[in-house]
Amino acid sequence: MPIHDWTREDAGTYHNFHESWITRLIDGLNAGRLPTGHFAMADQRVMGWEPDVVSLHSHAILGTDSPSTGGLAVALRPPKVRKVSRPESDAGAYARRANRIVVKHKKGHVVAVIEIVSPGNKDRAQSVNQFVEKARDFLRKGIHVLFVDLFPPTVHDPHGLHAAIWSVWTDTPDERPADKPLTAASYDAGNPFVAYVEPLSPGDTLPEMPLFLEPGIYIPCPLEESYTAAWEALPKELRQGLEEPTSTG
Repeated sequence: MPIHDWTREDAGTYHNFHESWITRLIDGLNAGRLPTGHFAMADQRVMGWEPDVVSLHSHAILGTDSPSTGGLAVALRPPKVRKVSRPESDAGAYARRANRIVVKHKKGHVVAVIEIVSPGNKDRAQSVNQFVEKARDFLRKGIHVLFVDLFPPTVHDPHGLHAAIWSVWTDTPDERPADKPLTAASYDAGNPFVAYVEPLSPGDTLPEMPLFLEPGIYIPCPLEESYTAAWEALPKELRQGLEEPTSTG
């Protein structure tokens, strides 16, 4: 299903869709996408931030030497995204080694977080800064991050959220096609960090972005099928404004 232009709708309509999408994404992950020992949950407070979805591992210790119970190896099946970035210096590697904290959850250890960006994440400079700093914190602590931003850059993130997150590890400006203002980005929190970025625009189909569970090991995240299911569940009265052709005036 093509991505809709959510700037044409009010925040309340998007919030309703957002909550439905998260529920269906969790269901999709838990219905056989995640390997044995992993499960996804919503609304869990992690290090002061409330991501939309957290992926948890039920083993007692995160980072044990036990082999992965599932997932795809980057070396054998690289994710199909337009851009792959790595830090330009050792800064990322040093940050990764410093103060690595195992974040615990009462039902497991958090290994990844997913965030479906809302307008409230970008409505002011403080909101953007909080989002960016928490994403960096997760990576430094070995927690993989995936976010989807279906809203174009604002004055508070003029180059997009990925550019803001990644700027601490590179001096090279993030270049995106002018006609692709939206972003899906997935981060492997291994050593060094690796960013997999897909620029998008309304009308595109959401890609199956990699959701990393271990360094170099990921599963394809069912963004498109969960988005479609959430859209089909949206009341037709709320869909009308997004289904109508854009006026050329």
